[in-house]
Amino acid sequence: MSNLTFTIIDARVEPYAVVPTLMFRLQIVEASGEQIHAIALRCQIQMEPKRRHYSSGEESQLLELFGEPDRWGDTLKTLLWTHASLMVPGFQDKIVIDLPITCTYDFEVVAAKYLESLDQGEVPLLFLFSGTIFTRGLLGFSVEQIPWEKEATYRLPVRLWRELMDRYFPGSAWIRLKRESFDALYRFKGRHALPTWDDAVESLLRRSEERERR
Repeated sequence: MSNLTFTIIDARVEPYAVVPTLMFRLQIVEASGEQIHAIALRCQIQMEPKRRHYSSGEESQLLELFGEPDRWGDTLKTLLWTHASLMVPGFQDKIVIDLPITCTYDFEVVAAKYLESLDQGEVPLLFLFSGTIFTRGLLGFSVEQIPWEKEATYRLPVRLWRELMDRYFPGSAWIRLKRESFDALYRFKGRHALPTWDDAVESLLRRSEERERR
């Protein structure tokens, strides 16, 4: 029976992907001497907010997610980030391979809100592995499942997340609107001959601030 150990070595920004993508260098060590023919690998990636400290600025940014800091003992829960899958080619003893993780900048997604709220430091990640191992021996091929307890941790630098989003969305952020909200904003933009969406939003904000001062 195979004996696999998973380790995340490092991470980097993939500069040529269609969507924002981080590449995690995954090392898989097989300790039993089995010849691995292939692995149909699945991975769930979680964020562990309790495993880092936060600046006062980060605390204020995280109010929407976790509430006031004095409640964080109860509200600071593990967050599901994403799922990934990968076909690992055959190897014996050890292989190092890229695990691509596509990232969203949609602030309706809790994990994206969390990442955007961080100024510096690292994001504690937990990689939970599952899937099917195909081995080849003297009697032919055999199939087994990756044990449920196989996992790896990695601390993703916040600067790498910033670098990724700045590469794909330079100087901008992304929000999703309901169709009705978009249509209303589109009509407002046209009525006032505003050239960009930024101009439309800034005009509405100014009007709101003026009303509050009255």
